[in-house]
Amino acid sequence: MALIGLFFAGFVGVLTEVLPAGLLPEMSHTLHSSIAATGQTVTLYAVATAIAAVPLNRLTSNWTRKSVVQVALLSVTLANLLTGLSSNYWLTLATRVLAGLSTALIWPSLAGYAARLSPERKQGRAITIAMAGIPVSLAFGIPLATAVTSFTGWQVAFYGSAVLTVLVMLWMYFTLPNLPGLPMDQRHKFSQVLVMPGVRVILLTLAGFMVAHYMMYTYITDFLNLAGMEGQAGWVLFVFGVTSVLSVFVVGMFIDRHLRKLVVASTVLLAVCALVMAVVTGLPVVIYLAAATWGLVYGSSATLFMAAIIKASGPAAQVGQSMVTLVFSISIALGGLFGGVVVDVLNTESIMWVALGLLAAASLLAIGGKKHAFPATK
Repeated sequence: MALIGLFFAGFVGVLTEVLPAGLLPEMSHTLHSSIAATGQTVTLYAVATAIAAVPLNRLTSNWTRKSVVQVALLSVTLANLLTGLSSNYWLTLATRVLAGLSTALIWPSLAGYAARLSPERKQGRAITIAMAGIPVSLAFGIPLATAVTSFTGWQVAFYGSAVLTVLVMLWMYFTLPNLPGLPMDQRHKFSQVLVMPGVRVILLTLAGFMVAHYMMYTYITDFLNLAGMEGQAGWVLFVFGVTSVLSVFVVGMFIDRHLRKLVVASTVLLAVCALVMAVVTGLPVVIYLAAATWGLVYGSSATLFMAAIIKASGPAAQVGQSMVTLVFSISIALGGLFGGVVVDVLNTESIMWVALGLLAAASLLAIGGKKHAFPATK
C-alpha cells in the first residue's frame, strides 16, 4: 500500500511537470503571451528543480521522510491550484517555480523510501514500483488530461491534478511508515558523495543518455515530417508510451539480479534506435519498431539510475538521489537547448546523429563502469 502511494506521488509529479506542454496554445491565449514565452513554464520548472534538488534535500535530511513527502505534495497542490486560477503570465511563472521546488523534494524521496521499505534482495523491484508512476503518467496521464481540457478549458487539468494530489496525500497519511531522517552529524556533503567510486560515472552516463533522449523527443514531430511521416507523430508517441509502460514489468522482473545488464542494454539499444532512425527514414514500419524499442529502454531508465546511485553511494544515498535529480533536470533543459542549436546550425535530420554520438559515449561509460558504477550482481 505504501508503494502504491509512492507510485501516485511520481504520477502527479510528472503530470505537474509536463502538463503545460500539451496546453500551450490555450494557456498562451489566457495569459496574453506567445506560445514560446508560455513554454518557459516548463523550462523554469526544470530549472527550479535542478537548482533546488541538492540544497533542499540536504536542508530537510533530518526531517522524517513522511513529512518531507507530505510537505512537497502540499506545495504541489497549492502550485497547481494557483496556476489554474492565474490569468497573469508572471504569476504563472512564479507558481511553476514553486511546483519545481516541490518536486525537487519528491524525486529523490521515491526511490530511497521504496528501498528502505523493502528487504535488500527486493529493493530494485520496490524502486521500480515506486517510480513506475513516471512512465505511466507520460503514457496515459498527460494525453488524458489534454483530451479532457479540450472540452472544459485548460484550467481544469490543473484543478484535477491538485485534487488528485490531495487524494495521494491522504492515502500516504494512512499507509506510509514514518521513517526517520538522518541526524545532523551523519549528513553527507555534495563534494563527499561526488568522489565516491562509481558516482561520477553514473552521473555522466545518465547525462549522455538523457540529453540524447530529450533531443530526440523534443524534435520528433519535425523529424517525422521530414521523413515523410506527416501526421503520424501522435501514433509514434503512442507506441513509445505503451512500451514505456511495458518496461516497468521488464525492469521489475530483472533489476535485482541484472541491474548492470539492464543499464548497458538500455544505453546501447537507444544508440541503435538513433542510428536506425537516422539511416532508415523511408520505411515507416522500421521507425515504429525503433520508437517501440526507444520507449522500452527509456520508460524505466530513471529507476535504473536511481538504483545504481543508491548502491554506489551507500549511506549517502539521499544525497546521491538528489544528484541524479539534478542531472536529470539539467538534461531536460540541455536536450531542448542543444537540439535547437543542432537544428539551427545544421538541420533536423542531424538530431539523430548528434544523439547517437552522446549515446555511444554513454554506452562506453556504462560498459566500462563494471567495478563500481554498474557492477554485476553477486
